[in-house]
Amino acid sequence: MNQKLTHNESVPSKKKKIIVLGSGPNRIGQGIEFDYCCVHGLLAIKECGYEAIMVNCNPETVSTDFDMADKLYFEPVYWEHLWEIIELEKPDGVIVQLGGQTALKLAKRLNEKGVKIIGTSFDNMDIAEDRGRFSDLLKELDIPYPQYGTAYTADEAIEVANKVGYPVLVRPSYVLGGQRMRIVINDDELEKAVISLLKHIPNNKILIDHFLDRCQEAEIDGIFDGETFHVMGVMEHIEPAGIHSGDSNAVLPAFNLTPLVVTTMEYYAEKIARALDIRGLINIQFAIKDNKVFVIEANPRASRTTPFIAKAYQIPYLNVATKVMLGEAKLKDFIFEKKLEGFAIKEPVFSFNKFPKVNKELGPEMKSTGEAIRFIKDLRDPYFRQLYKEKSMYLSK
Repeated sequence: MNQKLTHNESVPSKKKKIIVLGSGPNRIGQGIEFDYCCVHGLLAIKECGYEAIMVNCNPETVSTDFDMADKLYFEPVYWEHLWEIIELEKPDGVIVQLGGQTALKLAKRLNEKGVKIIGTSFDNMDIAEDRGRFSDLLKELDIPYPQYGTAYTADEAIEVANKVGYPVLVRPSYVLGGQRMRIVINDDELEKAVISLLKHIPNNKILIDHFLDRCQEAEIDGIFDGETFHVMGVMEHIEPAGIHSGDSNAVLPAFNLTPLVVTTMEYYAEKIARALDIRGLINIQFAIKDNKVFVIEANPRASRTTPFIAKAYQIPYLNVATKVMLGEAKLKDFIFEKKLEGFAIKEPVFSFNKFPKVNKELGPEMKSTGEAIRFIKDLRDPYFRQLYKEKSMYLSK
């Protein structure tokens, strides 16, 4: 007899609840860094008097420990599972900023169903995620960015590339870890890249950006509460723009950028945060060529470097950002004292020995499987000097 079981062991409480979406199983582009974000987010939610509910399915993470959240749903971070949980729990809202791209991708469905997204609104997050809309915003704000165009077919892509000028960066919208991004230098390569991309991600809008060759890359992580913008950290990459930020060695704070360049980056970052009406976290990536600052992209969420900066400066930034998202606190309620003597270097960790046939050349698609943090007293440090000496500003095409 095939009797359908209808028993549900999850009994919703009467408390006010917040659901936090994790990043799902460990994979390149997201993993332990977002787990750190989720854990600190859960603790902040509890401190604000809500019931903290975690939805994640990675057994190797702290966020899925039985005593971390008030309630854990060990489920895949997919819409069908999430919607059933929301219907049962009826939360006051859902946080999508802490679980990387996986969580962020569910914002559209949540918005369509009228579920409250805690922090930045769906439409403003979408402007940052949709490369076309974002470039239009930068144009409006008078912020420099690489020339770009969008295409849906190989022919359209070739037309755009000839207009913006080679080399170009070809990329799909809404992807994680630079998935399927390519730098190409002529029509033939572009055609191959676009056909391959459309085969794997059908109907995706393709972005063609002019690629700024041999220039520096840097990024800013910040928190905005609607009034005040706080720069958590400015990180300077050792490798040139074009190597995915997850694969590059990066130094906190910036060590070789002029004060004018750093101030310009901070000015642009605040302008973007205000225009997008961010509540909580934002990460902005820049390319610097001939002392001119260009904005490459913005991520309206916790980035891989948010935990790195929090650890290096010994400031509980994720706790602060979560309280700002919830509207329970403003930045002026906190005192930020950065406790870093010298510099912190973010070192990517690669697992090429486990995947011997993988192409080891670095490019815009992320290949590192983790990262380490190295503290140095000053720039005379022999490890740093060697690292900086060996950097190449030439990318393998």
